[in-house]
Amino acid sequence: MGMRMVERFNALRSRWSRSFPPNLARIMLLACAALWGGSYLLAKVAMTAIPPQWLMALRMAGACACMLALFHRHILPALNRSIIIPALVVGVTYWGTMVTQTIGLKTIDPGRSAFLTAAYCVLTPFATWIVSRIRPKAINLVAGVICLVGVGFVSLKNGMTLSLSVGDWLTIGTAVVFSFNLTCLGVYAKRFDPIAVTFVQFAVAGVLFVAGAAFTEPAPDMAWLAPPVVASVLYLFLGATMSAQIMQNIGLAHVPASQASIIMCTESLFAVSFSALFWGERITWSSLVGFALIFTAVLLSVFKPTRHSLHRN
Repeated sequence: MGMRMVERFNALRSRWSRSFPPNLARIMLLACAALWGGSYLLAKVAMTAIPPQWLMALRMAGACACMLALFHRHILPALNRSIIIPALVVGVTYWGTMVTQTIGLKTIDPGRSAFLTAAYCVLTPFATWIVSRIRPKAINLVAGVICLVGVGFVSLKNGMTLSLSVGDWLTIGTAVVFSFNLTCLGVYAKRFDPIAVTFVQFAVAGVLFVAGAAFTEPAPDMAWLAPPVVASVLYLFLGATMSAQIMQNIGLAHVPASQASIIMCTESLFAVSFSALFWGERITWSSLVGFALIFTAVLLSVFKPTRHSLHRN
């Protein structure tokens, strides 16, 4: 009976997969990018009461609990000695990514944070070169130069002088560390169950966030229960983490990777739009030029035309 149920489910999933509308998948990817774009603004709201590492500890705990409930059959068998080193590598780099981004976000505007973070797309081919000895292509070098010029425009202040704040540098550090995190995830996801790798990444990062928060940040208090703060935390977990991940996975199953990457790059555009509309972020001409250059560099980094993508409707 159990085998019959599994066979029926697989047949149903196969038929559903073939009939799933590609345009709906593209809309889901765009919604995913919008949810991620909104997360910068909502994280900013949450951090008016919750310190950065406590906030991330809550997100990691929620993600781990949800994944364990849904995917325990994938996760539990993979928790053995062989996954310890991968767990530490991806967990520590993910922690480094999120702690630099959230602390940096306390002192810079959400849109600015989103575009500086997006530089990871440009840096990932170079991280892959260091880790896997796969040389970046000429287009990656061009994208790197354009991105560097874009960051230069973003850093222009009054009097046309170059100036990056501590928050800017931390966010640039986010892009660097995240490029290595993605590279290592790509390596380990081929050797272990990808769901298990994602779970141990969240678990290790969560432990580090709790430890860091306990030693360096104030203890939880009643301010955490303010309605805007609770709503922001729920959005970050249910929207930007769980729902966005589900929509991303469905979308990637039905849209070519080259198209999906470009759609998801709009995350930074959503972030700066939401920040300007609801946070009052002031977009100067130099920042606008810098954002445009960084976005162009990101598109160059992810756009990989193939015969399949060129002829797909």
